[in-house]
Amino acid sequence: MNRVFQEFRSTPLLWLLAFVPIVFVAEGAWPEKHTLLFLLSVLAIVPLAALLSRATESVAERTGDAIGGLLNATLGNLTELVIALTALQAGQYMLVKASIAGAIVTNTLFMLGGAFLIGGLRHHEQQFNRFSARVQSSLLFLATIALLMPSLVARAEGRESMTQTLSLGLALLLIVAYGLSMLFSLKTHKEIFVSAGHGDGGDTTWPMPVALVTLAVVTVLVALISEVFVESVQQAADTLGMSPAFVGFVVVAIVGAAAEMTSAFSAAAKDRLDLSVSIALGSAVQIALFVAPLLVIVSYVIGPEPMSLEFWPGSIGMMLIATMAATLMTNGGRSAWFVGVMMIMVYAIFAMTLFLLPPAT
Repeated sequence: MNRVFQEFRSTPLLWLLAFVPIVFVAEGAWPEKHTLLFLLSVLAIVPLAALLSRATESVAERTGDAIGGLLNATLGNLTELVIALTALQAGQYMLVKASIAGAIVTNTLFMLGGAFLIGGLRHHEQQFNRFSARVQSSLLFLATIALLMPSLVARAEGRESMTQTLSLGLALLLIVAYGLSMLFSLKTHKEIFVSAGHGDGGDTTWPMPVALVTLAVVTVLVALISEVFVESVQQAADTLGMSPAFVGFVVVAIVGAAAEMTSAFSAAAKDRLDLSVSIALGSAVQIALFVAPLLVIVSYVIGPEPMSLEFWPGSIGMMLIATMAATLMTNGGRSAWFVGVMMIMVYAIFAMTLFLLPPAT
């Protein structure tokens, strides 16, 4: 427990946990104040995501590469997954799809760009394993192509009925591709994913019982607060002048990735850019190849109707451009602060466009 208390002292973000009980009190006292509940739930989810990420890292480091990779696949993006599942059950498919697209773009551009910017300001120029980045970018390109296909089919005359069947088939293919990518990077060719940096070592891990209890408790809390978030998001978005697409694409994506961003930015400042690149691109790949297909499959069980992988055209374009930007910026295996600025600017262009010109449906 002393180690947990030390974690609170060294991570100011965790003090936001005070908002967790405040959310439940506010829901009981003012259930009609949707904007307040929306803002409080956002503030509560951020530190819970930080705890979830920290506990997952502690468990994964003690179970070996193979099981650790599986844990990161299933728990690394658990915050986004729980929010998406709650929205899926409520039938808010636009919010679900926007959060998927937003998570991919946010991790690829904003998180990776921020890491390049912070690392470049601290260390002038940094190096990283460009082969690992190239593999991750290729997986993102594969996922973007898969997400593009249902949209093309839906707009082809007389083919709308095939969209759902195609989406289910593509979801299965993407999960298989993600499993094979784990086998490639963690087993058969793990030697070519060795870090190119020489930064400081990682933080001390938590004891296994503490990490497991934290995972269980935080997962329950995230699920409960996600219900408050999803129930209030529509009315709050209208009050604040935001569309559901913008909320999912920007707000949910940034809130869900807050803990990963903290880790990626901290690693870049310590000259461990390989870790930053792995966190940013690896998380985007998890969303594209694992979380999104899983939501399609689960929608057959918990959703009002099955969800397809048909996205609005603008989101497909943004994901494709983000993937191309990541490929170009990581191709040389070196980075500087201005590279990060350019990637963040692309993200800002997307966010501004989506705020002012949201999708029609």
